[in-house]
Amino acid sequence: MSAHAVSLSAEATDYLRIDAYLDSFLHARALKTAFELRLVDGLLQHGPAPRGEWAARLGADTAGFSFLCDLLAGSGVLADGAQGVDLHVGFRSALRWRGLLEAKLDFCGVVLADMAEHFTPLVAAPEHFMGQSRTFALFDYGRCFEASPENERRTRAWMRLTSMLTRQETAACAELHDFSAHRRLLDVGGNSGEFVAGLCARQPALEATVLDLPLVCDIGRAHLAGRPEAARVGFVKGDARHDTWPGGHDAISFKSMLHDWPEAQARAFLAKAFDTLPPGGTVIVFERGPIDMPGGEPSFASLPVLVFFRSYRPSTFYAAALRDAGFTDVRVLEFRLDTPFFTVSARKPPARGGTYTSPP
Repeated sequence: MSAHAVSLSAEATDYLRIDAYLDSFLHARALKTAFELRLVDGLLQHGPAPRGEWAARLGADTAGFSFLCDLLAGSGVLADGAQGVDLHVGFRSALRWRGLLEAKLDFCGVVLADMAEHFTPLVAAPEHFMGQSRTFALFDYGRCFEASPENERRTRAWMRLTSMLTRQETAACAELHDFSAHRRLLDVGGNSGEFVAGLCARQPALEATVLDLPLVCDIGRAHLAGRPEAARVGFVKGDARHDTWPGGHDAISFKSMLHDWPEAQARAFLAKAFDTLPPGGTVIVFERGPIDMPGGEPSFASLPVLVFFRSYRPSTFYAAALRDAGFTDVRVLEFRLDTPFFTVSARKPPARGGTYTSPP
């Protein structure tokens, strides 16, 4: 088994352009303020006008608003023309990914506070950092078992970011793995269902099940409500570590899930996938690889990923774990989005003397 480096289509990677508007703290914070003041929405609705006129419309201090416009012009969000300030044409195009852009802005703010106050324990005493950080307090899966206003608020906050990232990253996985070969897919730790919904939208014959914690499933159902593919996505509440996984699926996926767990638990999940799949069934792992920094200071946009730098393992770990679990035909494809990524797929051997038949 060897890894193959592959390239993705421009369509699958085009969303990465939003990171150019988050290259530094000041540029990112200026953009967040532009959303908060409803400057972006105002320009979309009403078009260009002189800076002073927009400052008056928004009730903003004239000097402060001009300073904001200078920052936004420097990052390519705004452009000054004959009629006044307006959204740059490139930024208008990038608003196609507004949901992800705003989610990253919010989460970068959370991580920034942790980096500023607790960077030394982040690099020197990770357990101490996890106990102090707002980031890890937000990703508290213990709050996902029982519904309460506070548990729902916190869970929705991190699911918003993961769902928006997954919405864009799904295109890469769909290009690299032939999901038309599967009829029923189980996504373990499938979060809001965004991953499998994106696959179902591309594969009209595919049905999928998300296995995740109770509150995550409740939020996931609401997240997919009204989308055509929602009818083909089911949710099963459970703890993947201890509960029996639903059967009747010819493929099992782990999308950006296994890195959350220690190596022993990640291996246990893959072994459980082997036991759950029928002979000939397929497992697909879709993960970030170890963070690389190819020179220079990392972009401010990378903060939500950098804070989890210890969690990302090389593809060789998952390939070996799959072989140890009994899988064969291990295939590794490595590619790049904002960081290194890979897919690792493998097959449970067919029953001896038989052929694989997809479950009904």
